[in-house]
Amino acid sequence: MTERLSLANIAASHRPGVDPRELTVGIVHLGLGAFHRAHQAVFTEQAAILTSDTRWGICGISQRSSTVRDQLAPQDGLYSVLTRGQGDPSVRVIGSIRDVLTAPEDPQAVVDRIGDPVVSVVTLTVTEKGYRAAAEGGLDLTDPEIQADLAGRPPRTVVGQLAAGLEKRAATGAGPLTVLSCDNLVANGHYLRRLVEDYAAASSDAKALNEQLEVARFPASMVDRIVPATTDADRDETAALLGVRDEAVVVAEPFLQWVIEDDFAGPRPDWEKAGAIVTDDVAPWEQAKLRMLNATHSMLAYLGALRGYETIAEAVRDEKLADLATELMTSDVIPTLTPPIGLDLTAYGESVLERFANPALKHRTAQVAMDGSVKLPVRLLGTVRDRLAANAEPRLAALAVAAWMVYVARGADANGKPLSLDDPQAGKLRAALDGAGTEPAAIVNALLNVDSVFGPDLPANSTFRALLTDHVTTLTR
Repeated sequence: MTERLSLANIAASHRPGVDPRELTVGIVHLGLGAFHRAHQAVFTEQAAILTSDTRWGICGISQRSSTVRDQLAPQDGLYSVLTRGQGDPSVRVIGSIRDVLTAPEDPQAVVDRIGDPVVSVVTLTVTEKGYRAAAEGGLDLTDPEIQADLAGRPPRTVVGQLAAGLEKRAATGAGPLTVLSCDNLVANGHYLRRLVEDYAAASSDAKALNEQLEVARFPASMVDRIVPATTDADRDETAALLGVRDEAVVVAEPFLQWVIEDDFAGPRPDWEKAGAIVTDDVAPWEQAKLRMLNATHSMLAYLGALRGYETIAEAVRDEKLADLATELMTSDVIPTLTPPIGLDLTAYGESVLERFANPALKHRTAQVAMDGSVKLPVRLLGTVRDRLAANAEPRLAALAVAAWMVYVARGADANGKPLSLDDPQAGKLRAALDGAGTEPAAIVNALLNVDSVFGPDLPANSTFRALLTDHVTTLTR
């Protein structure tokens, strides 16, 4: 069996550009999934290489399982990024993650890390559902896990971890903290600040937390890189390239983008030297990415899955689906956007489909289709509302939503293969459909009335309802 990747056996040509043993932890990252390892950790390591600044090692926090820790521990924290483009794949070993904690095993250790005076930045990739927000906005104070954190247990939720960590900093005089969300949420920094403020307002004693919130900063950011799930074939290919086995390899496309609001409470890595864009206004970049790339990704995932396609690249190769994706961006989305300086929205849309068509990535439609109930409001429903407000019919955006409805209601593709419903609101969605029958109007009515997805306004809009019913009728023939 091939040896495991480690500092002792890595070839000189693959060693990280900064000796990982020289790095001290200055960043805590919540949500140690593949995306962080292929994105922020890469930017952070590249910045360290270019500036010789060794203060920015990362302590990664796994919110659920010990899998990543168990993968990285025998490898001295090293892992590789396997980049798949149009040519031959390339591999790069990253050493910026210096410690891994598993939150359920030791929640107090997470609080202590956030409260450590040498830490000045906390970053997050916990996905939309990790924020535990209520449908109407703000923190869901009825969530049992939030209630348990508020009752004083060692925190298990992301907002609870941040709140306890900020209180710890007040107790130790650790100084102000920058909390940088990297999730696909509108105005994600402001959004996260509000959730922590809501937590403080519900707490019986939040004096120290409120003092820290006055000096903390929650900048917005926009991130972009396609990172499909790693397969055994990817691990085998990486072993062939490295000469050693890497159980923690992540796969990514060549494209890499990070736009960050210039609003920090203290020191931070020089991410812009590694190619990040630091700007006063992230919103135009964020809106373009969410409404064009992410919305189109979701549309292709649901329509593609219903047609029996396993990957997004297969869906894009379907000329009909590619045309629909293009029409979504040009007809519905672009009229709602104000592009940032230097971004041609039409060219951006073309590049999105080119990236999706990369056959080497094998990004599964089922993976992109996950968590639709929390993704749709962020990716598609803003476009729907803006088009309706302009007295325009959001025909293509409604098609994407209708595809999600059929995906949820039917639970199988055109060939009869089951489609799994991996969604934090799966129980609520199934309950809404229970007894609704199979008629298109009944499916639309049942799911459109799930207010945690569509709010009170969209069910009352006859234009949107009619569009959905027409599309569901076509998709269920």
